[in-house]
Order: sequence, then C-alpha cells, then structure tokens
Amino acid sequence: MTEIYILGGAQTDFARNYMRSNKEIFDMFAEVVEDGLAATGLEPSEIEVGHVGNFVADLFTGQGQIGGFFGHVHPDFIGMPSGRHEAACASGSIAALSAMADIEAGRYGLACVVGLEYMRNVPGDKAAEYLGAAAWIGHEGAGVRYLWPSMFSRIAEEYNSRYGLKREHLRRISEINFANAKNNPLAQTRGWNFTDDSFGEDNTANPVIEGWMRKSDCGQVTDGAAVVFLANREVAEAYAKKRNLALEDLPRIKGWGHTSAQLQLEDKFRYGEPGGYMFPTIRKAITDAYRRAGISSPDQLDAIELHDCFSMTEYMLIEHFGLANPGEAWKVIEAGDIAMGGRIPINPSGGLIGLGHPVGATGVRILLDAYRQVTGTAGDYQVEGAKNIGTFNVGGSGTTSVSFVVGRD
Repeated sequence: MTEIYILGGAQTDFARNYMRSNKEIFDMFAEVVEDGLAATGLEPSEIEVGHVGNFVADLFTGQGQIGGFFGHVHPDFIGMPSGRHEAACASGSIAALSAMADIEAGRYGLACVVGLEYMRNVPGDKAAEYLGAAAWIGHEGAGVRYLWPSMFSRIAEEYNSRYGLKREHLRRISEINFANAKNNPLAQTRGWNFTDDSFGEDNTANPVIEGWMRKSDCGQVTDGAAVVFLANREVAEAYAKKRNLALEDLPRIKGWGHTSAQLQLEDKFRYGEPGGYMFPTIRKAITDAYRRAGISSPDQLDAIELHDCFSMTEYMLIEHFGLANPGEAWKVIEAGDIAMGGRIPINPSGGLIGLGHPVGATGVRILLDAYRQVTGTAGDYQVEGAKNIGTFNVGGSGTTSVSFVVGRD
C-alpha cells in the first residue's frame, strides 16, 4: 500500500441542533473545516483536493453540489478540485477512500475529507422517509413506519432463526455505548439520564420501535460533521518536521477493505454462508483491511470503532471482526471483552447509539476517533496504550462495507 497518513481533524458537537441555532448546512461545513485547520495548523492554501461525504442533503435541505462550499469557507479554496460522494451511511468512508485514491495515484499530496449530515430540521417520520432512500425503493420496506429499525429487526429475526439471540445481549451493547458516551464531550447523549428500565422491556420507558428494536437499540438522528486531513509520505514528513515530530508519531491508514452487496436485504440472506457469516461481503471488507495491514488476528487491535446504527449491527459485527465464531457473539459480551478495560473495547467514543449518527459524517468521524486513540488524544475515553484501531462503516443493510486499520508504526 501507498503510505497515507492522517494529520488530524475535528468534529462538531453532536448534541447541537443547527436549525434551532438558525444555522444552515453550510455553517456546519464551514465550522468543521475551520476547526480542523486550526487543530492541525494547516493553511487552506496547502490543501490540494477536497472530498465530501453526504447522503441526502438534497432531501433534508434541498442542497446539492456540496463540494462548492469550500470556496465559501476561504478564498484560497477557490479553484481547488472537490466533489461529493454518496453511499448512504458509508458516504464518509467512500469520500476517504476517494481521497486515498487521489493520493495513491500521485495527483495530490494533501486532501481534506469532510463528512456531514443536517437531519434534525424535519419531523421523525419525514426523516425516516428520507433515510429510506438507502433501501431498494419499491421492492422492500413497504408498509412499515420506520424502515431501518424494521430492517435491522429483520436481521435480528434471521439471526435468531439461525443461531438463537437473547435480548439481554443486545441490551448490554446499548448500555456500554451509552456509558462510553458519558465520557465523550462531543456525544449527543452525554447528558442523558438512564435507569434500568431505560434498557428493559417496559414499553413506556423503552418503547418498541419496530420488532426486536426498542428505543435503546437505536442510533440517534443527529446533526453533525467531521473532517480529517490525509497526506502522502512526503507531505507527512514535512508536516512532522515543521512541528518537531517524528514521522512515526503520525498515524497512517495501514489497511482498508471495501465491498458492495445487493440492495435488497433478503437477497443478502440468500447469499450468506449456511452456518457461517451472515454477510460474507462484510466479512471480506474487514479481512481485506486486516490483510493489507498485516493483521492476522483481531487480538492485534487495541480497540474497534464500528457502525452500531442498531445494537443488532454491533452484535453481528463482533463475529464478522473475528472476535467470536458465527453464532457466538454472546460469549465475548458476557465476558466483558468489548467494554472499556476489556480485551478489545468497542466504540470507546459511544458509537452511533451514544455519540450520534449524522449519516454522511459517520465514516469520517470513525477515522477521526481512530486517529485520536492512536495519538493518545481521546481524553476521558482513551484506551490506554492504543496503537492499532480497527474500524467498520456500513451503508444500508450491508450494501456498502468499508473497514480501515489505523495505527502508528
């Protein structure tokens, strides 16, 4: 692999409602880019290309052509090549992969990768309708109120029929992620209060959203943005030297994996391995990242930041990361392996359930949190001594899968 370094970045406060602050999607974009430049000490004139991950700003705000925002942030961005990438919840990761490809091709040495979504300006039913664009319209999801909770409830049903599934294990995943979010000063739910009933089966305290999925099982509808700056070795060396750092102090993307599957969930089930991994394309994205990074076992990772749009997503991914055999994720949950201080903590940031899920931003935010962990700058949610972090970002019901391994040499 061509060496690609992460120089740093920034994230907005995911608890913020931009519409209530009379702010537009551009304000969110400008804020995170300016904060990222300040955090890294980079100048706009140094950035050679911009890539933006966004899912459905066209529906939530009526705004397309988001790459054009760069020139409004600073005049030095005028003339810089830029573009927008869409792959549902994996849009941010596709933007990152596209920036990597630019760097690998030798076109540019320093890229700005922004992910953002403006989602809290419409009622919940309308938001659910817009987000349904990631399914196969007219072919699945007809007649359900909340499409994505219904789809991941269907995954839980299918998993239960194959291997067995207990609600207590889904509950534990949610409890861990909400607890981790309490330590993250940018988490949407950091100030929320919970009781045991918040995670139980009391329909008032923890209502059923669709099927298996209760309120505590669901990621959040979130306004937010994140940015990272990716660089080739030459740029990274100059950046490090200017700041009296060793090149080895800068994290790099050691490995990546990217796969696509069919849009329709039921077709994915038929493609799955009997008695094996439910989603072979997800498993391949992760193992491709392992292979490129020289990782032979998940035990070589210090933590994982993954896409827990629902508790069931994380449950399934525990197995696809290789932490447990198919059908045995419950073992590592009961052992405490995924909690902070465990064998391989999952979502120290709080994940999508605790931190929040601004759809197009999530893939970039996950990369940023991997950067924070391996540079020891994650604050109160730092995993001690972290050197290698695995990530996973999914679009739709497993249609787009992207995995990274981020670490220092």
